[in-house]
Amino acid sequence: MRRTRLDTARIRAARRVIDPVFLDTPLYRCDALEPGLGCAVSIKLETANPIRSFKGRGTELVTSRLADAGARAAVCASAGNLGQALAWSARGRGLDVTVVAPRSAPAAKLDRIRALGAGLELVDGDFDAARERAAAVARHHGIRLVEDSLDLETCEGAATIGLELVSAAPAFDAVLIALGGGAMATGVGHVLKASAPGVEVICVQPLGAPAMTRSWHSRRVVTTDSTDTIADGVASRRPIRAVLDDLLVVADDAVLVREESIRTGMRMLLDHAGLVVEPSAALGIAAILEDRDRFADRHVATIVCGGNVDMPSYHRWTGTAPTTTGR
Repeated sequence: MRRTRLDTARIRAARRVIDPVFLDTPLYRCDALEPGLGCAVSIKLETANPIRSFKGRGTELVTSRLADAGARAAVCASAGNLGQALAWSARGRGLDVTVVAPRSAPAAKLDRIRALGAGLELVDGDFDAARERAAAVARHHGIRLVEDSLDLETCEGAATIGLELVSAAPAFDAVLIALGGGAMATGVGHVLKASAPGVEVICVQPLGAPAMTRSWHSRRVVTTDSTDTIADGVASRRPIRAVLDDLLVVADDAVLVREESIRTGMRMLLDHAGLVVEPSAALGIAAILEDRDRFADRHVATIVCGGNVDMPSYHRWTGTAPTTTGR
């Protein structure tokens, strides 16, 4: 395998730093999904932890190294999940955290960031506007800017998911990975290509936020002027060149899926797996729905990467009604 920025030895060592609450998450074959998808499907469930997303694997590494270096504060831009993870990891290590988030981010995610003790600054615009503001805060205060996907800790923390996948038996034919900034895709992809090169690594992004997928196919950074997707966790307009370079090494394909398929995938995960997930977590199911022939009779793993949802929006997207009680 050509080299990436990641290192397998460091990834293995990361398991000794990451709080065990984020490790060895459930991995199981979900037979109930298979009739509707036409293939064997295994779920890697990254919502069964205190922040309900995979991001804690990376922020555990970030905050551990910051604390070891004597740092006292950090700032990040986030659509919600990274901010929660950084706040959770920093709280136990005595670090002050500021999260810059789009004002349009799901209220449930913003409320949780506040509850975890982080400072929260809201900005108009999208995630990339928040990223610019976070960089300005870091410069002004002379503190660490934690940049998801650019910072190796976030990629190598996410890569520990890959270690758990390759230790599973039997092996998978393909692994479907939600693609946004690229931390999870490059991390998991690195491990799979190093340890199980026969497994197809397929990245999945919404049609309404296609920048990284277009960049992968073009082999150069392609930006977009805007995004239009319910999958806020992967809605970035400006890929990072170093991350794209890694993705070009480890990904076999990158595909785009429609919003309708994302919503159907969310509903299928609820109906057949009992899982309430955010849109980004349903991208793998959406990819199968849109290309059944490709996956027919194969064993596919999909990473269910987040479960932080705004419930009114969730009910609207999935066509479900909130539970009510009466006398």
